[in-house]
Amino acid sequence: MSSDAVKKRKPKVIRNEAGTPETKRGRGEGDQLSAVSSHVKFRKVRLRQVTYPAGPHLIGQRKLITAKNQVPDVRVYNEEAELEGRDPQQDYMLYKDTCAALAKLMAEIQELKSGGAKVGSVEIEERRRQCSVHFITLKKLNRLAHMRLKKGRDQTHEAKQRVDVLHLQLQNLLYEVMHLQKEISKCLEFKSQHEEIELVSEEEFFQEAPAEISRPHVTRDDHHQLTLARLDWELEQRKRLAEQYKMSLARKEKIQKAIEQKREYLSSLQPGLQNIMQASLPVQEYLSMPFEQMQKQAEVARHLPPPLYVLLVQAAAYGQACDKTLCVNISGDVDEAKALSRPPEDSQDDESDSDAEEEQQNTKRRRATVGVQLDDKRKEMLRRHPLSLCVDLKCKDDSVLHLFFYYLMNLNILTVKTKVSTTTDLSGAISGGELLNSESLLNCLYASDHGKETPNPANRYQFDKVGITTFADYVSDLGHPYVWVQKLGGLQFSSGGAQSELRGSSLSASHMERTMKLLRGRLQARLALHKQFSSLEHSIIPVSSEYQHLFPAKVVSGLTRWTMMSYQEFTELGYVQHALKAGLVSETDLFFMAVVERGTARLLAAVVVNPRYPEVMPLFSLSLHWKGECSGRTDDNLRAMESEVNVCRSELQGPRPGLQLLTNQIQRLCVCLDVYLETESQVCDGSEGPKEFPREKMCLRTARGPSRLKPFKYNHPQGFFSHR
Repeated sequence: MSSDAVKKRKPKVIRNEAGTPETKRGRGEGDQLSAVSSHVKFRKVRLRQVTYPAGPHLIGQRKLITAKNQVPDVRVYNEEAELEGRDPQQDYMLYKDTCAALAKLMAEIQELKSGGAKVGSVEIEERRRQCSVHFITLKKLNRLAHMRLKKGRDQTHEAKQRVDVLHLQLQNLLYEVMHLQKEISKCLEFKSQHEEIELVSEEEFFQEAPAEISRPHVTRDDHHQLTLARLDWELEQRKRLAEQYKMSLARKEKIQKAIEQKREYLSSLQPGLQNIMQASLPVQEYLSMPFEQMQKQAEVARHLPPPLYVLLVQAAAYGQACDKTLCVNISGDVDEAKALSRPPEDSQDDESDSDAEEEQQNTKRRRATVGVQLDDKRKEMLRRHPLSLCVDLKCKDDSVLHLFFYYLMNLNILTVKTKVSTTTDLSGAISGGELLNSESLLNCLYASDHGKETPNPANRYQFDKVGITTFADYVSDLGHPYVWVQKLGGLQFSSGGAQSELRGSSLSASHMERTMKLLRGRLQARLALHKQFSSLEHSIIPVSSEYQHLFPAKVVSGLTRWTMMSYQEFTELGYVQHALKAGLVSETDLFFMAVVERGTARLLAAVVVNPRYPEVMPLFSLSLHWKGECSGRTDDNLRAMESEVNVCRSELQGPRPGLQLLTNQIQRLCVCLDVYLETESQVCDGSEGPKEFPREKMCLRTARGPSRLKPFKYNHPQGFFSHR
């Protein structure tokens, strides 16, 4: 059969509206499979007389069904019915065989064309027909594969729907179980209101309740009836108490009316009493009885923090009992203190809240930086109470020591600042500038109490939160937190030493008298030193008449220079290193340089004045420039001179308070230099002494012992020098 006949006798295919998968290739690959599986339901094929050429036939037996109400020569072919009877593995093998046969035919066509056969030759056309048959087979297999895929998806979807239905049923059951459990819990946790009522005991109920309420023959055996009876008795009692309450209220109203009448009478007396108080002010001032001032101060004292209040009470009590010149005053902003003591208002109007929220929403605020936040936190932590105390200590020379006590609320410590008022001018002594400085005036009032760090251990953790390394950086602004200040305010903090069992007012009272005496002594000592420094700077050693017996009538050596120096300058001196190593010097001390001269001899004295002077004796370190340089470390006689000045305190200080100790030491130093110079040449060569330093001091022996020590001890009233 020719190729034209085969072309003319192609089968007529009836397709559904959706078309075949080939018509859906314009869609995406993902939509292609779904389109084929959803739209390709079956194919209706109208078969006429079709003869297949030689070659491989379609695999599988096609089931041809005659359609009803159709033309007799038209039969319907259903691929879905055929799919149920086919084996996928056989279709896969058919696919492989068809592909292999198709490749073989293509190769044969290539060979024929290579051998010179024409395109329309019989051999080539025959093989092209066979290739077409194989392509039809591949298309059929492709359709079957898509149909199997759709069928598998439908089955999977049905299984998932069954699982979803079962899961939904399970969730419904679990919800019902949970709901039932909640209802059961509510029932179990239900408490009747009568359980909150504290009823009388059963014994008391049967004793006090009447028989018509208690009904013992019923309630003793029935707990429910017993509870009802006890509730009835409770109701009766409450009714009786309500009647008593009404009677008490009526009696209270009568009493309140009487109180109001008496209050009105007393308030009418107040203007007259005020006029009497105003008229009595001159009398109060004349008799030194300021009742009105004390009343105002007591009114303000109610707003003081507890430590300042304890200090106020104890200082006023000490002044009244022991020191009439002591004066205590309260200063600061009373209104702000009242605002601090007033409890915060928890409830605010709804209008103000809504306005504040609206303003906060409408206002754009710039967020503060970390540094600004830390500064605000530091200021808040170091905030002082608005009220403070001022204690004035007066001395005999009309000088006044003003003590200003402050309370740091968040740190729970007291601080103090000082100020000195005198009747004389204190600007004369240059070297005495640090003596009355408020930063160092009260240093070491008690031993090792420098007032640089806070005594409250809890403050260390508070400082770490806001980045404060040391409290010493804020001392100049806030004041010194001395330990004795805390004790005066009744504050006691744990430390390494022994703890006192006293607290509050008892602790303050136990330290008040001694502290006030130390403060007054400190002021007197500093004023005396300031006066002495003023004379020393003019090369005058002031020796009072009561100490003249300690020195000979004629002292040739004299003070030529008296200057102040810093701790750094003091440590650079070579002849003071032994004092530094021994720990006799600290940075809180005052350092001075004294120069004593006689002829060509020049004696340098580094003087260390302890803040607790005259309780702690000044320390002298000597260096002599004469025929070379020597110090107490290299010359035994200079060491003996240092001993005369530094050790003989009982002679030089005299009776307490001994405020002339420093000038007596300097005068003793001049006397010792005279003895040293007048006896030095005689010790060396046995002559009468050089003309520069004639013998003016009478000595029993000019030298003694292997070290040839000189006689530095002055004997009064004999007037000669001897060895100790």
